[in-house]
Amino acid sequence: MEIQNVEFLQNKARQLRRDVVEMLYRAQSGHTGGSLSEIDILVSLYYTGRLNINPKNCKNADRDRFILSKGHTCPALYAVLADLGFFKKEELNKFRKLGALLQGHAVTEVPGVEFSVGTLGQGLSFANGIALAKKLDGKDFKIYVLLGDGETQEGQIWEAAMSAANFNSGIIAIVDKNKLQNDDFVDKTKKMDPYPEKWRSFGWKVFECDGHNFYELNKALDWAEAQTGPRVIIAHTLKGKGLSFAELNPDFHGRAPNEEEYKKAIEELK
Repeated sequence: MEIQNVEFLQNKARQLRRDVVEMLYRAQSGHTGGSLSEIDILVSLYYTGRLNINPKNCKNADRDRFILSKGHTCPALYAVLADLGFFKKEELNKFRKLGALLQGHAVTEVPGVEFSVGTLGQGLSFANGIALAKKLDGKDFKIYVLLGDGETQEGQIWEAAMSAANFNSGIIAIVDKNKLQNDDFVDKTKKMDPYPEKWRSFGWKVFECDGHNFYELNKALDWAEAQTGPRVIIAHTLKGKGLSFAELNPDFHGRAPNEEEYKKAIEELK
């Protein structure tokens, strides 16, 4: 697929990052770093015509599925869905408020959200279930699942990876490899390398790319859609991407910007 307008994608990503910062600042709660690192991945999926989705019929049985496994980074997905008209953008202002639609982890009550997320590590298993149901129903739609690199330390991820290979599930996984988890670097918690080789050893086809470069993301997604069986895109990203004070800063895993940081963020995202 040829990218028609990279400038549009870049501007959209900047706008969505502003929306995320606004949400988190208003709530004074939420996960800044991982929400910002995945924005360019989401833009590459949702704003290039790759996904067969319709906000006016978001339960169409033939729709493509996007599963956010790292559900605490739902502010980015919420920003995208609001921008595309799945729900009113005013809902973003009520993020994490009692009784509001948009809570701190993604839930299927939100139009356009496919998977309710509690503890991490479950999204790939859920995708396997969808893939098996797809075969039984004779359907033909794409299944994408977005994982975090820290999340893939979970044993359930690798059980699901084995199952996907065993059943030759046509899942496209994307790993937001932003190098941080919780309050420290991933490698300090548990070293993951050799990371691509791990996926290959479980029967997956692997493609690596710069997760903030729309040309590389487009190439990776083209590759994935041309393959069969389970395949994974390892997207190398920066946690907190777009904010000078948040990039690769463990402090911004689960903290919202304060007033001074908010003003600086909005200035940097103009």
